[in-house]
Amino acid sequence: MTASIFFRPRRIILTSLLLLSCAAVLALGGCSSSQPKLTWKLDTSVRGHLPDLAFHLTDDNGMAVTARDYLGKVNIVYFGYTHCPDVCPLTLTHLHMALQKLGPLANDARVLFVSVDPARDTPAVMHNYVTAFGKRIVGLTGTEAQIRTLAKRYRVAFSRGPSNGHGGYEVNHSSAIYIFGDKGHIQLLATPADTFTEVAHDLRQLIQQEHAS
Repeated sequence: MTASIFFRPRRIILTSLLLLSCAAVLALGGCSSSQPKLTWKLDTSVRGHLPDLAFHLTDDNGMAVTARDYLGKVNIVYFGYTHCPDVCPLTLTHLHMALQKLGPLANDARVLFVSVDPARDTPAVMHNYVTAFGKRIVGLTGTEAQIRTLAKRYRVAFSRGPSNGHGGYEVNHSSAIYIFGDKGHIQLLATPADTFTEVAHDLRQLIQQEHAS
């Protein structure tokens, strides 16, 4: 009985110290239990497996640009071409709707539409095309070599189809949508099959996450 009485105050003191320590950690923001875990709708497996955003191209105003000119915002990169009959206009409309859903946060994001048909997609042609989809979409073109270098960097496949007999042709291309953080690191991968609501959800989380870092 004597031993039991002797050790009880010590246990109380140790318990109190542990409680005080935990309270201090919580006060300093060291406990993450109060912060909701982020749930992503899009593919996050590309993080650390694709290189940072990098290129030397020409924008739809005819200016030579590099990826560094677009850092500071979340960049949504999509490869396509202005003569595309269906997938490209639908995808750009889809992305425009996702940005609209963000409200004021859309000011922290942009779409970079990279042409895989530089022979026809001059800066002027690109400008007329992208402005129809909203002010946050930038058209990028360049030489065949520049486009192929960038496409290879992000594993984008494209090839010119046969002539239709009237000088026109289609270009077969990958439809992946690459989403980079404001420092140029790859963060998410989307496809035209993802709804604009899902894209907007992840863009919102990503922008807020970038603001907090």
